Amino acid sequence: MHRVPTPKPRCLADYAMPVEQSLGRRYAESPHPYRNEYERDRDRIIHSRAFRRLENKTQVFAHRYSDHFRTRLTHTLEVAQISRTVAQALRLNTDLVEALALAHDVGHPPFGHAGEAVLGRLMRRHQARFDHNLHALRIVEHFEQKYADFPGLNLTFEVREGIIKHSQDYDPRLYPELTEYRLDEMPPLEAQLIDVTDEITYNCADLDDGYESGLLTVEMIRQGVPVFEKFYGAIARRYFAAAEKLRFNESLKRLLDFLVTDLIEATLERLCELNIRSVKQVRTHPHRLAGLSRGVARNNAHLKQFLHRNLYSHENISAERRHGVRHVEKLFEYFVKYPRRLPASYLPRTSREPVHRVVCDYIAGMTDNYLELQYRKHVAQRSFTGRRR
Repeated sequence: MHRVPTPKPRCLADYAMPVEQSLGRRYAESPHPYRNEYERDRDRIIHSRAFRRLENKTQVFAHRYSDHFRTRLTHTLEVAQISRTVAQALRLNTDLVEALALAHDVGHPPFGHAGEAVLGRLMRRHQARFDHNLHALRIVEHFEQKYADFPGLNLTFEVREGIIKHSQDYDPRLYPELTEYRLDEMPPLEAQLIDVTDEITYNCADLDDGYESGLLTVEMIRQGVPVFEKFYGAIARRYFAAAEKLRFNESLKRLLDFLVTDLIEATLERLCELNIRSVKQVRTHPHRLAGLSRGVARNNAHLKQFLHRNLYSHENISAERRHGVRHVEKLFEYFVKYPRRLPASYLPRTSREPVHRVVCDYIAGMTDNYLELQYRKHVAQRSFTGRRR
């Protein structure tokens, strides 16, 4: 039987995070013969239950008009693809980037950002908090049960650090429980770029889904997003006989390429200007180094504002959001009042942790479909029975 050769290490930039310098795992494991530690983390995330549940979690459209709209899972795959492209161009560690991109949304509750907002509000009533990044850390550290030797997925330090720090800086004084994650430092570039690629991805994807749904028209987008109009005008002249949908697709493709290219070039220029040549310099720099140029960042912010005004606040979307928020709130209140109705796997935790925390963890892990099922089973059925009496 032939031995599988160990892959040769890739040529990384000096500011990239080499897997050989990883701080390792919480629980020691033997190395794999042909996968490095970040590749193993990527695979563990893909095979986790939390990752699979993203298929039935809202991106924008809670009750989709067709099967073509993004879910939280397809969004995650798009972020991973774009992030890996950027990482390759910057000679970053693509394995670490891919693992972080695939994990960046596993902590999101059902019904998108509206679900996160209502859980945060409900937890504040109990002097507690809900943060989807911190919930993702709890998932990979404790809730995923895959191995006999240790709890959680036992991911490397850099992936766990990136899960919580890719999009947010935490004050060490307010989060003493996160001390090990070097809160007084910036995360590596591999983690920093995830926040930017995430925003680029959903801005462009939401334009696409908004147009596909009929809630946004080409004329609305052309008038409201100047950078899109610049590309659409050239495309319309070149493909004047093409269907509007194809002209839209060509314009959106160029917009995405424009944003991604600027992220690569602006980040590289910033690193060169500041003479950043090591991971240590990245970590100790007072600001994040991965990002768009100032002018393109304004274009991207303008696009984001357009989506908030015209898509996210559209009555069709708002109605779905109110529906989801109401059901999350009612189900949370029900289980806090009747904790013994929690599943057998959650009930024992109520003797060790506050009930509201256990209920929050349970609901945050639900898919949209499962939350609706539990709402009908526990809340709607109870209300119907009460009225009938």
